[in-house]
Amino acid sequence: MSFLVLGLLLFLGAHSIRIFADGWRTAQLERLGEKPWKGIVTVVSLLGFGLLIWGFGLARATPVVLWAPPTWTRHLAALLMLLSFILLVAAQIPGNRIKSVIGHPMVASVKVWALSHLLANGTLAHVVLFGAFLLWSVANFAASRRRDRPAGTTYPRLGIGRDLLVVGVGVVVWGLFAAYGHQWLIGVKPFG
Repeated sequence: MSFLVLGLLLFLGAHSIRIFADGWRTAQLERLGEKPWKGIVTVVSLLGFGLLIWGFGLARATPVVLWAPPTWTRHLAALLMLLSFILLVAAQIPGNRIKSVIGHPMVASVKVWALSHLLANGTLAHVVLFGAFLLWSVANFAASRRRDRPAGTTYPRLGIGRDLLVVGVGVVVWGLFAAYGHQWLIGVKPFG
């Protein structure tokens, strides 16, 4: 569990600097320059990501069961993941209504992803991993929206075609990932 926690601290810590220390981050960007700063954050993030994957694998090998989620939570998680994939795609396609309304659909996607997995899993490792990501995404979403308001940041809407593309691609990617990708990457088949 310690490698999982250390990985989360490094990965989420690197992604939390703007949330909790934006002034310090700006000073470092000015002092080091954009590329060196991004290089440092990338190295710390990759190290943290590697540790959290390794630590999660170790923790899953000897699970500490906190509760046994009912079967219906897996079905709810699958539906929530559909929303998560649509939000993730909305972050990548400019000019869609979802991004215009939500502002930060990728962070919202992480929030829905973490919540869905918390509902469907009852081990300590799952609670630590997905609980940490849920807390981070809530804090990041709030901080991002707070930054947008005074800056007057808005996201354009370029028509219903973009919205249909977001939903269509999101549904297809969700279906492919649920059918093949989750088993291949995580070792768990969501629908089987």
